[in-house]
Amino acid sequence: MENVSKTFKFNQSRAKGSYNSHEPKKNKLRQNNGHGDVVNTTAYVQILGTGMDTHDTLPSVLLFFDNQRFIFNVGEGLQRFCAEHKIKLSKIDYVCLSRACSETAGGLPGLLLTLAGMGEGMSVNIWGPSDLKLLVEAMKSFIPHAAMVHTKLISDDRHVLVDNNAVKVSAILLRPHILDGSHVKPCEISVIYVCELHEIRGKFNKEKADAFGLTVREKYRILQRGDSVHPSDVFGPSIPGPIVFIVDCPTESHAQELLFMESLNGYYSDFSDSSPQSTKVVNCIIHLTPASVVSSPSYEKWMQKFDSAQHIRAGHALKNVEIPILKSSARVAARLNYLCPQLFPTPTFLSLRDRNNAAQPSAASSEGPVSKLSQSIFAENLLKFNLRPHARLGLDKSNVPSLIAPTDVISELLLEIPEIVDAAQHVSEFWKEPSETKEDTTVTQDSKVGFEDRSFDGNYAFPSCLENIQRDDLEVVFLGTGSSQPSKYRNVSSIYINLFSKGSLLLDCGEGTLAQLKRRYGKEGADNAVRNLRCVWISHIHADHHAGLVRILTLRQDLLRGVLHEPILVIGPMQLKRFLDEYQRLEDLHMQFLDCRDTVVASWNAFEGDTADINHRTTNNPGLSSSAEESFLKHCSKRPKLSESVDNGVAFLLLKSLKKILREAGLDRLISFPVVHCPEAFGVVLKAAERNNSAGEATFEDGMVGEAIARNHSTTKEAIEVGDSADAYRIILTHFSQRYPKIPSLDEISIQKTCIAFDLMSINVADLPMLPNVLPYLKLLFKKEMTTDTSDDAINATP
Repeated sequence: MENVSKTFKFNQSRAKGSYNSHEPKKNKLRQNNGHGDVVNTTAYVQILGTGMDTHDTLPSVLLFFDNQRFIFNVGEGLQRFCAEHKIKLSKIDYVCLSRACSETAGGLPGLLLTLAGMGEGMSVNIWGPSDLKLLVEAMKSFIPHAAMVHTKLISDDRHVLVDNNAVKVSAILLRPHILDGSHVKPCEISVIYVCELHEIRGKFNKEKADAFGLTVREKYRILQRGDSVHPSDVFGPSIPGPIVFIVDCPTESHAQELLFMESLNGYYSDFSDSSPQSTKVVNCIIHLTPASVVSSPSYEKWMQKFDSAQHIRAGHALKNVEIPILKSSARVAARLNYLCPQLFPTPTFLSLRDRNNAAQPSAASSEGPVSKLSQSIFAENLLKFNLRPHARLGLDKSNVPSLIAPTDVISELLLEIPEIVDAAQHVSEFWKEPSETKEDTTVTQDSKVGFEDRSFDGNYAFPSCLENIQRDDLEVVFLGTGSSQPSKYRNVSSIYINLFSKGSLLLDCGEGTLAQLKRRYGKEGADNAVRNLRCVWISHIHADHHAGLVRILTLRQDLLRGVLHEPILVIGPMQLKRFLDEYQRLEDLHMQFLDCRDTVVASWNAFEGDTADINHRTTNNPGLSSSAEESFLKHCSKRPKLSESVDNGVAFLLLKSLKKILREAGLDRLISFPVVHCPEAFGVVLKAAERNNSAGEATFEDGMVGEAIARNHSTTKEAIEVGDSADAYRIILTHFSQRYPKIPSLDEISIQKTCIAFDLMSINVADLPMLPNVLPYLKLLFKKEMTTDTSDDAINATP
């Protein structure tokens, strides 16, 4: 066992921009039967639903006691799940990883930052296989020392992690079956966790004690001394403590090794070298193992060794796709879809109309008539297995979420806002009969929405650069629109640029980006999106902008394994490269890295040998002009000076690759520019290639400006001013402070060419003219949640 890091005093300023939470710790008194045995405490294991409705990570498992908590695996989305279901992360004492990889630990950086944000005195212990040290070293590049709490490695084949008056937790290393000469790679070592609660002594029998002449006052003293009376003479039989296994067996090769592990012999009911009295009875086994491995002969034979265990299969059960783990977000998505399906397509987790009456598959029917599989059950979110008190030992489904029917959500909406029916009808008209006249683009009092008469100064009309635009040219999908940390309603930053057959890009990639792709496009659609990713651009090193990146990159590598493909290009600040380089010792990311500094205007000019203005365009193009760009950059008045690129030769080759990627995607340039937020923070402009239209030759630029910041964060008004300075045709506000969970308050001038982004909002470039018209109806939809003060409304604009 090796101690990787130490505890440091927390420095609030160093964690600026990190995840934060402020939940106090509380303690409860234990009750015992006079022997130190816990009898009236509560203890259970519970499935926490990270990834369980999107299958992007393994689920987490909570082992709960009144005075201590264990979390097994921290996949992406754990914090959102816990916020939704009021599970207090502040009370976690131990984090145990079954493997050190993005699937099991993708949410760990955010969790550590949250715990660090709670202040001094946190004492979380992190356990994992020896490969955990590689993850720790990688995270040091962006996580303050204060967040790197006690990290310990499991290097022995069997090691006792914790042994106190409530539980003994042991770790057993599981390696793949090794052929001669082969080598175990990082991420291939798994850990089986064995949780054994201590026995409860039997009740004191007063009649037997009287027969021995024992009084209540002296009984313990005599028994402890052992004078002539054995405890079994006056106490009933002890109750064995429950035993829980948490098993992550990732491959059939691991299953072959698992079947012959001697360290588990004492738990098998068919072990011939032990008496029935000495065999430990396993009550519950939580299988984090993939379904393909569970159904393998080796794994099934291993399961047969446990006669009495309740098998819970948590390795991606299909039924959980139908029950979203984030009900608050799902409810908002259903309401938005009702109002404007053109901008808010039905997410996969709301496509339930054909599933409401469908029978759920059992383990036997889905995997075949095999005995132990037929005795197992699929895990469900918040499913419990009670361990204490003993009278409640067994499964507990009382907290399992119920199915959300879109019809129920809409019925509730119609009762709350009856006028939303007319509003939805008015919104649909924008797509049925678009008009370029001011009168047809005005939201009037006659619409029954109740907003003032507004006009959009002709902005409803297509600019010349958008004439003859096709719906398969470009789509912008907001996967995450919140800042700081994931919340019930908004995930953290990520924008997916869908270029359809020409590929796709990601602008920022916060934790949970993959899950959001799956909620938007379904599993198959998300896999295709990841396969077709050509480039990922990261604005800065704060975790809410990049903590989901390695999960995307590792999945892409898995999906394209065995297929000839180019490495993906990641563009970001140099500090991000240090993290990715360290992480690649753990998992292959198959990427190339280009510093944001090498994609600024000057770098592009040097690359192309062009001293002319980089943004030359025709006078009738309302996009981002040269003067507008300069005005935009001046608005960020205190932008920092950047150091020179380390290796101009490598940068030149990567810019050449980027140019090829952009050209194939119908783009001309991706331009980064420095902004004031934190060291090495950038905004971005995407410049599209020239296109022909009825107005003649013109340069089309859909200026996607992310993180356009006048100060460290911008208010609503400042964000709009930045977009105006860039002469943006449309401004979409995103990256909202979590103090405004649903919608901020906008002043009346904001409506002119502005819209608000929500998670999973999908904007086709052909629909840009209609965006301002939708805003008043969004205000109607969220009229109860609108805030009145935007002075500290920390959002950024995407003009």
